[in-house]
Amino acid sequence: MITKKTAIALGIALAFCGSAAAADKTKPTRVEELEARIARLEEMLRQVTTAAQQATTAAQQATAAAQQASSSAQQAGEVARKADTTASAAKAASDAQAPLTKAAAETASSFEFHGYARSGTVSNSDMFTVKGVGPYITPAGNLGGAVGRLGLETDTYAEAKLLKNFRSDDGSWATFGFMLADGVNSNNDWTGGENGINVRWAYAEMGNLPTFKGTALENATIWAGKRFDKKNFDIHFFDSDFVFLSGTGAGGYDAQVTPDWKTNVSVYGRDFLNEDDEGIKSYVFTMNNYVGNWQFMLNGMHAKNNDVNGSDRATSGLHGLFAYHAPSFYGFADGFSKTGVLAGRGLGAEVKRLGAVGNLLEDAQALRVMSFGVTDLAPNWKVSPALMAEVSKDRFNKGDEYKWASANLRFTNAINKNFAMQYEGSFQYMDLDSTFTQARGNFYKLTVSPTFKLDTGAGFFARPELRLFATWMGWDKDLNGFTYDGSANEGFGSTKFTGDSKWLVGAQMEVWF
Repeated sequence: MITKKTAIALGIALAFCGSAAAADKTKPTRVEELEARIARLEEMLRQVTTAAQQATTAAQQATAAAQQASSSAQQAGEVARKADTTASAAKAASDAQAPLTKAAAETASSFEFHGYARSGTVSNSDMFTVKGVGPYITPAGNLGGAVGRLGLETDTYAEAKLLKNFRSDDGSWATFGFMLADGVNSNNDWTGGENGINVRWAYAEMGNLPTFKGTALENATIWAGKRFDKKNFDIHFFDSDFVFLSGTGAGGYDAQVTPDWKTNVSVYGRDFLNEDDEGIKSYVFTMNNYVGNWQFMLNGMHAKNNDVNGSDRATSGLHGLFAYHAPSFYGFADGFSKTGVLAGRGLGAEVKRLGAVGNLLEDAQALRVMSFGVTDLAPNWKVSPALMAEVSKDRFNKGDEYKWASANLRFTNAINKNFAMQYEGSFQYMDLDSTFTQARGNFYKLTVSPTFKLDTGAGFFARPELRLFATWMGWDKDLNGFTYDGSANEGFGSTKFTGDSKWLVGAQMEVWF
């Protein structure tokens, strides 16, 4: 870089040299030329000085920019370090939370909640509380002779079922089942003292146990406690099981006897009172077999002290069921159907509620047939016929004899996605002789029920349903006043109706899941 002193010296030298070279010229001319040269040098000096100042300023700006960049880099590094720290903390928290989240999910998935409930109100022209109305309304109802239930149920009944599932790493599992049930006929919201809350399940079941691997029990389950048998079925339209097996005991399901044959064995204990009001222990021994679509069940009952004081009460009994579960509507159409024959003697003469009735005679005999099915009748129309019939004798009194038969037909017409019309017709024939009274006659029922559903296309048994209904029922007056024990009774069956017909209107909901 040219300094100011250097420029002055250079100018003087140039001036001296110029003076020597032009000595032959006049003095004034040389002075003018020298002044002009000095002026040009001063201009060049100013330009050089300005350039130097600009360079210095640029250098200072560059230094400031470098310092700012360095500061920004330091700040970015700090942010990155904080981000790394935050990410590490988040990962640590996530790792710590993962077992808790997994445990919570496993715990939640290990519980199941299921239930059934119905609740409705029924009125007639008398506007009194309607009692005794239901599918077992007729004199044959005491024998299990049900009629179509639609438009007859007045009660509120609910079952709440809770299951807790356990799983082991080896694939074995266990389940604890607990169920509360309550039933009441009152329309009130508070029914304390009127209802009958019961624990109907309290059992544990295990399956896929390595101990049984390679045996007939490899895919079987074992259980103990209080429960309903899970290997039977009902006719929903009659609210009647083919066989209702329940109590407290132990057993096993699905032992593989042959590739097509599975068997279920159990022992149930039940209690009832003898004629001296003493508690009697009754045991039911069962063997329920399925071979393809066929079912055959053999049961034995024993109640040692049921014949106290020389009574004729049964102390033992035999019972059998033979049934076919068809994957079609009696082989004629799509759908399904089930048909069965039941027979029993002694304590087994109560062919539905096994071991639950203690006042049967040793010679009591009963034979029952049952059948029902469901199919599509036409687009948006479904039909379900159902039939039950029974003959029995020497049941409660020596020489008594009972015959009854029930037929039911329900139609469902889906109007749109959420609305359907249901129609049900029911008929029952009765020929009853209790040795105290005799009665013979018929019962008829017709019900029309507008019904709301979430989706009528979901199936015949899809729930929940909200129903309105109107029911007409009629009967032969000769059936009024029939009793099994000679007690005073003027009404029809379980009701106080004394005429020969009755209208009922009401509303009901039903749900299961």
